[in-house]
Amino acid sequence: MELLEFNIDDIKVKLASKVKGVLFDCEDHLEFGEERYQLVEGNFYQYELPEGYQLDDRHELVETNAFHTNQGRITPNIYVGQVSIPVLDAEETKVAELKLEVRSIKANYRSDYRFMLETITEKCTDLLLQSNSPVTQHFDIDYEKDSSSTYQRFSFIKSVIDNEEFDEAIQRILTSPVTKWIEKTEVVNTQRIKRLGSFEIRQLTTGSQRTSLPSSHHLHSVGLTSIPNKISSYSKTDSVDTPENRFVKHALETYLKFCSDIQSKASVGSRLYLEAKAVTQKLESYLHNTIFKGISRPTSLKLNSPILQRKEGYRELLKSWLVFDLAAKLTWQGGDDVYRAGKRDVATLYEYWLFFTLLDLFKDAFEIEPKETSKLIQKTNDGLGLQLKQGQHTALKGVFNTSTRELNVSFNYNKSFSGKSEYPEGGSWTKSMRPDYTLSFWPKSITKVEEAERLEQVVHIHFDAKYKVLHLNQIIDEEEETSRSFKNADILKMHAYKDAIRRTGGAYVLYPGTESMKEKGFHEIIPGLGAFPVRPSRTNTGIADLKAFILEVINHFVNRASQREFLSNKVYDIYRDKPSELNEPIPEKYGDKNIIPDETFVLVGFYRSAEHYNWIKKGQYNFRMGSGNGSLILEQEVIGAKYLLLHTHKEKKSGDLWKIVSKGPKVYSRLNLEKKGYPKATDEKDYEKHYLVIEIEKVTDKEFVGREWDYTKLSNYSEGNAKAYPFTTTLTELMKVIMKPTQ
Repeated sequence: MELLEFNIDDIKVKLASKVKGVLFDCEDHLEFGEERYQLVEGNFYQYELPEGYQLDDRHELVETNAFHTNQGRITPNIYVGQVSIPVLDAEETKVAELKLEVRSIKANYRSDYRFMLETITEKCTDLLLQSNSPVTQHFDIDYEKDSSSTYQRFSFIKSVIDNEEFDEAIQRILTSPVTKWIEKTEVVNTQRIKRLGSFEIRQLTTGSQRTSLPSSHHLHSVGLTSIPNKISSYSKTDSVDTPENRFVKHALETYLKFCSDIQSKASVGSRLYLEAKAVTQKLESYLHNTIFKGISRPTSLKLNSPILQRKEGYRELLKSWLVFDLAAKLTWQGGDDVYRAGKRDVATLYEYWLFFTLLDLFKDAFEIEPKETSKLIQKTNDGLGLQLKQGQHTALKGVFNTSTRELNVSFNYNKSFSGKSEYPEGGSWTKSMRPDYTLSFWPKSITKVEEAERLEQVVHIHFDAKYKVLHLNQIIDEEEETSRSFKNADILKMHAYKDAIRRTGGAYVLYPGTESMKEKGFHEIIPGLGAFPVRPSRTNTGIADLKAFILEVINHFVNRASQREFLSNKVYDIYRDKPSELNEPIPEKYGDKNIIPDETFVLVGFYRSAEHYNWIKKGQYNFRMGSGNGSLILEQEVIGAKYLLLHTHKEKKSGDLWKIVSKGPKVYSRLNLEKKGYPKATDEKDYEKHYLVIEIEKVTDKEFVGREWDYTKLSNYSEGNAKAYPFTTTLTELMKVIMKPTQ
């Protein structure tokens, strides 16, 4: 049992948890703009107040004890951030407020949160600096209009000026500032002058308050008998009052004014107030350094200075200055998901951060044009809005080019796959699903993805962000799940994406860990399932595994002979027409392969006489070659036929079914056929003809033995002389004309 006791307005509060290491009294809370007393998400906390007091159980995290109203339970679940719970007296009047901070289960969530928000700010300002972005209009912050918008703006600015890089830059400037030599005039004792210039020499003859020189002094030789006691002299000294240092001072003062204004407008004790106060104090400490006392105000800002652009410290400060104004203009509706009402939802922020991380990765691999990315920033009534929000679809299109293939590529955030759409439209077979990120590929010749869906020519690869997964075994571990682990649910969700969303090639978890998992469905990289580590870090994101996977996927799509390509074409062929119906019994296999009746072809052939039939019974059948009537055209259905149905004169039905056992037809001349026992020709011109010969054997399958078929009802059958011409049909069609036994 872990216990935390403290007072709020002389009211004693007790918090207890059965789990150790989840209750904190943080003395450094102001540095991070947090509340002093802190909990960890995903746990239950018992509380107790003095008799006569209770927590307002209308708060979503509070459960009051039915018998003792001064006791109860606080249940943060997955909420992370600031919690403010009213404390009521016996008359249910608010007398105080219990303020708590709910931490993420991730130990390093503070640094992750700061880093990811900083990165998003950098990416947004990069977008704003693009030539086609709407950055020309000036916007002023209306502090009275929308407090959440103000906090968003401050969060962006805070990520620019309240980070390690900025702190290190200021320290470099303070310890090694740029200086310049300046000359200053001072009155000094003449005897202490070591070097005399023309200015000092002139004063030797004109200066007042003089002292006589001894008669033996060598200056008597030049007519100088006395020298002044003191003269004015120039000296050089180091000065920090340079244009670059004036810029540094001006930038810090501008940042300080912004944060001070935010603090003065914020409610005392609110998260915005505490964070603004912490940044204000840090900036004030910088400006109190003695170096700034000797620096005057700038008359102009020379931003093209080589020192500002190249020297360490100054370079980073210039960068912060360039993005400062843009960041102050930026609003983000999606930011409400991260920090509205005191939230600090680092898991949702991870999802947004991954969007930009994946965008950078895909921009390197695919031609995503700047005009596509510039759509992420749009003008709004109160500034410039980042068009990225959880649950709101965002799509960026590009092109993948190689010497052998061109593909359209679409990178989607929160793309919804409707469960109401019917095949062949895109969507889900069951319930609507919305993966965090979807990468879609389809041929360049097909302009719209909707058309590619109908033609079975698009492939989707899905990714889901899981910040709270610490280790890979939390995804794949078979053991019983605890309240802190997510385990099988995440990987099962990937199975759901893969199996439910039409034309899905793979589904993968992205999490801030170290191990990757990549399971292939068959012999190729997709379809598949897996997990890849992507950590919020500037130097060690671990994205290498994901990048290698994307390169494998690219190589896979170049391969036109892949199994996936074959399968998609087959699916289109299978489902584009109304499905056949066959209820008659047929054999399960032909050799070692299953019979697919729609793809199993039957040759229907004619024999002229009993002599001809006797030759056929030896295991061979022939078709005439050439361009004349009755010649067999070598189509795929002919070459791949599995069965032969024979008929002769004056028949309307036949049960004479044979199995074709040769791998393909062979070519024989008439003379060669006669040597094998074929009936002799009655016309000399027949010896000029050639024939295709196949090897056959009588069927023994019980499903065919003793059955007869009315071949005259087959679609390719022709009356008259043409009825002796060979033609093909499918096994499905043949079984539909089977003769039913008479009763």
